[in-house]
Amino acid sequence: MNDANAIPPAIPPQIPGAIRDPAAPPPGESPGERTPITGLAGSVEAMLREPRRVMYHLRQQGQGRLVAALLVISLVCSLIYGVVVGTFSGDEQLWAAPVKIAAGLFVAALICLPSLYIFSCLSGSQARLIEVFGLLAGLLALMTVLLIGFAPVAWVFSQSTESVAAMGALHLLFWLIAACFGLRFLHQGFAHLGAKSSSGLKVWIVIFLLVMLQMTTALRPMLGQADTFFPQKKMFFLSHWVECLRR
Repeated sequence: MNDANAIPPAIPPQIPGAIRDPAAPPPGESPGERTPITGLAGSVEAMLREPRRVMYHLRQQGQGRLVAALLVISLVCSLIYGVVVGTFSGDEQLWAAPVKIAAGLFVAALICLPSLYIFSCLSGSQARLIEVFGLLAGLLALMTVLLIGFAPVAWVFSQSTESVAAMGALHLLFWLIAACFGLRFLHQGFAHLGAKSSSGLKVWIVIFLLVMLQMTTALRPMLGQADTFFPQKKMFFLSHWVECLRR
């Protein structure tokens, strides 16, 4: 008879579900990230300032132009940095070093592309091959742009020392720093492709770094002089480094 005055039963608080990380929303949620990327300069600017914008457009129709722009950026920047490397020895190294650095970079990327796509599939991603290739092109572009930033420093040291080992260590340090930033871009893009696990990517990163390091030995010399364009002796990159330190 007093139902109107009855106190309603307390409603238990709702159990929260999985909380989505608000710090990493999918690329394209912001209107600015959907702005088209045009030209080589625009692609470089987007890679440095808005990498999520690049990731978004790599998954849209017509991404071939963006991928081509990233590859052109990688080629031009690697050739320019190669000229700086060649100034250490001069003569034929002024053209041989750029050719070897650009060729080694692209050959290593092509060698590692199939395994990257396979690991992408195994991680649960539904990304197409062109999208995975686009992220790899972005990795190369970011790496080579950063190397251009280090080029003036490398040139100063190349003109003030005659030690091949010291210059090799300096260029290796710059390459590792650039690779770290490039691989961070790839890791972020890999997550946005729908990958449920990063274990495969971590394995691929090790493979990629080993291939790149071996390329520095397979295409030697990039520093110093040699009688032939390509080496006549097969050698593991660690053995080559030890040999350089003993000189």
